Amino acid sequence: MATMKDVAELAGVSLGTVSRVINQAPGIKPTTLAKVKAAIQQLAYVPDEYARGMKLNRTNTVALIIPTIWHPFFSEFAYYLERELSAREIKLLLCNSEGATKEVEYIKMLQQNKVDGIIAITYSSIEDYLSSNIPFVSIDRMFPGMEIACVASDNQFGAELAAKTLLEKGCQHLAFIGTHNDTANETKKRRLYFEKAVRKASKRISILDLEEPIDNLSIHVEQFLKAHDTIDGIFTINDFVALDTLAIIQKLGRKVPEEIQVIGYDGIRFANEREYAVSTIKQPLEKMAITAIDMLLDIIDDKPHLQQILIPGEYIEGKTTKKLFEKK
Repeated sequence: MATMKDVAELAGVSLGTVSRVINQAPGIKPTTLAKVKAAIQQLAYVPDEYARGMKLNRTNTVALIIPTIWHPFFSEFAYYLERELSAREIKLLLCNSEGATKEVEYIKMLQQNKVDGIIAITYSSIEDYLSSNIPFVSIDRMFPGMEIACVASDNQFGAELAAKTLLEKGCQHLAFIGTHNDTANETKKRRLYFEKAVRKASKRISILDLEEPIDNLSIHVEQFLKAHDTIDGIFTINDFVALDTLAIIQKLGRKVPEEIQVIGYDGIRFANEREYAVSTIKQPLEKMAITAIDMLLDIIDDKPHLQQILIPGEYIEGKTTKKLFEKK
């Protein structure tokens, strides 16, 4: 295999100049740059990324921690993140955590300089393992009292959009169905601002918001819908809860969207070419991924950065809501 020395000899420059070209240093003459690149191409020279990383104290690797790759939301976010990192010549280490134990192990890897930074979707109690000097970006979740950067969809905007949409489609008795845990996360705004918007419109609202973990959500949803049989519009905490709710509505013999309209949150599709599972507030996953990378790289390079960035999503019409007739 060709070495850096071979490149330098063929290009007629010093080893230092070749190193500067490989590391994209500024101030290199265009003619010199062209000669070095031509020599690299002719010799099919591949830089030693490991040695280069040791010199720069970088691995050019970012870890993504997600609860499970099986969930379409997490896998789609991972897709956009890997694609953007690859375009920047950074490798992705995908960490399928399934709980706090593995998450802590991955954070320790960062502390041992195995990766340059971490982007994480986590709902576990890992605060004791984080510090302000760890390059770490959280998705959807804040860590109160800690300087941990966060990127999230604008859940207030999404909740208000869901309420506005159901009200415009004629719903009179609205409901929120969801679950929550004891972490400080942006998803709790979905219930809060949906409820506020409905009450502001002077419409009736009923709430089913259960504390996790839940053994059998469907039983609770069925009891809730039986006790509130005039509900005609439902907003759920996410698309999977929307799908569970749809199954119960069908079991109770009611029609969707004719009798009950349902809007979820996330924008889940089970494949790129498939339709959205339900009418939904789609999270801007591509924008969130790019923003998280920009934020993480700023933290790694010790550059100024915002502590929280919220990105608005959009409403996607599916088969679980009525289509409004256009005015003539």
